[in-house]
Formats: sequence, C-alpha cells, structure tokens
Amino acid sequence: MSEPMPVVILAGGKGTRLHPYTTALPKPLMPVGEMPVLEIIIRQLHKAGFKDLTVSVGHLHGLIQAYFGDGGNWGVNLRYSLETSPLGTAGPIALVARPAGSFLVLNGDLLCSIDFAEMVRSHKNSGSIATIATYPKRVQMSLGVLETEKGVLTRYVEKPSIDYKVSMGIYVFEPRILDFIKVEQRLDIPDLIQDLLGAGESVNLFEFNGYWRDIGTMEEYAAANEEFPSVASSLNFS
Repeated sequence: MSEPMPVVILAGGKGTRLHPYTTALPKPLMPVGEMPVLEIIIRQLHKAGFKDLTVSVGHLHGLIQAYFGDGGNWGVNLRYSLETSPLGTAGPIALVARPAGSFLVLNGDLLCSIDFAEMVRSHKNSGSIATIATYPKRVQMSLGVLETEKGVLTRYVEKPSIDYKVSMGIYVFEPRILDFIKVEQRLDIPDLIQDLLGAGESVNLFEFNGYWRDIGTMEEYAAANEEFPSVASSLNFS
C-alpha cells in the first residue's frame, strides 16, 4: 500500500446472538483459538500496513479499552470512539473525525484471509464512493419451491439451492460518505448503501473467494474455533 489509510473497526454491538457469553464479554474479545478475534484483526491490519485505527465501541467498551490500550503492543496507533446509544452499523462512522482521504471500515467480529491492500487498490481504480467486499454464498432451501405464472403452476423444484453475493462486512469509503450520515443518527450500512444508490452514486464490488467467517452466531463461532488450526496460517496475522 503506497500511503497510510485510516481504519474504523465497528465493535460496539451487544452480540445478542452470542448470549450468554456476551453478557460478560464484548463480542470482539471472544477468543478464537487462544486470541480475541479483534486482536487477530488488528494484527492482520498491522501486517498489511495499516497503523491508524479507530475502534468504535459501545457495549462493555471498558474491557476492550483495557485490553488494547493505545495499541502500542501491536504496533498501531489505536483510538476509541464511544457511542452512548446504539447507532446501528453506519451511524458510528459519523462520530469519527472526518478522514482526509479514503478509509477502510470493517466489523470487529470476522475472520478472513482477504488482502486489504488489494481491496483498496480496487476501490481507488473504480473511482466509486464506496467499495463492498463480497463473498459467494449458497443458500439451501428446506422446502419445495413452486414457480407459477398467472396463478398456474409451471414448475415444482424440491429444496433448490440459490447462489447469492453477500456483504462480508468490509468496506472502503470516500470521506464524502459522511455527508449521507447525520451525527447521532441510527443508520445501518445496508440503508446507507441504498441512499447512495438512490443519489446516483457508484458503488464498487470487490469479489473474494478465500476464507471468511462471521462469528455472529453460536454456530458460526463454534465453526470458527473448529476451523482455526487449519486456517490460521492463511489469516496472515502473526
């Protein structure tokens, strides 16, 4: 990466789908292997050349701040932005000092082997206001699907699978994205992206096919820990 780029890590959620663990521990401090998932992310960012990090915190923020401090132990400059009331996934971005140039935003509860610098290059080459990292996801239906035309059955498909491109929770934004977010406004990133498209803005997609796991549910968290020994080297965080 030719120039330093600020990073905003979204780590303020309550992690309700991981209860009861997250009643006492914020989700970004949930261990994967022997290390909190947020520490893995910070180590990855440092290794990729990102040093200026802001962590948006809320739920049990004191534990996150006590663990990471100013980030010096990981070779990064770490600041904190506190949301005093839940602001969704996009709202907290408006609380961060406006960057001078492009900036990276990512959720603080994911494991992936993405090349952040490559994603940044894709964003800059696109000239878009935003870039979304996407992942191919196949969803298996558990029911038979009926296709109809004018109320008449034309096809019966038993338990089909459907392929989607899903958001990975990793974004590169231009500073003017903040013109679309009001301070202290509760706003989620899907709604922000819809606002951008409605305003005629271009949104770039960065397609990724490597390892990615969002640890937001008990099932995903258990899978991440089971897979960790075999995928740790690909995460490039040491």
